[in-house]
Amino acid sequence: MRRVHGPAFKKAVIELSECPSCRGRAVTQGLFHELPCDHCNASGWVVAATGEALPLDELVTQLSMRLQAATRQIEQLKRPQAGGPGAGYQGGNRRGAGGTNYTGD
Repeated sequence: MRRVHGPAFKKAVIELSECPSCRGRAVTQGLFHELPCDHCNASGWVVAATGEALPLDELVTQLSMRLQAATRQIEQLKRPQAGGPGAGYQGGNRRGAGGTNYTGD
């Protein structure tokens, strides 16, 4: 085992899954009204490996990391990808002199 002093340099991503009690809704049906789910701390998410709820401070961090990853993926999908013969002309390929764009013309 490796000895490490202090916190990790990068925060580990914990795999999350929907809460089995509330099915990811964060609330359960009471007799007359909806109640916050006690199993997942009213978040709708639990640790996928163990099925236990995360502490609130860790849950906020993990959900923020998931949101940032989803936002990056959405932005990447929004950017049009050039295809066909014009694809080489759109972006820099750093193959020219001094790392400039080289198109082969």
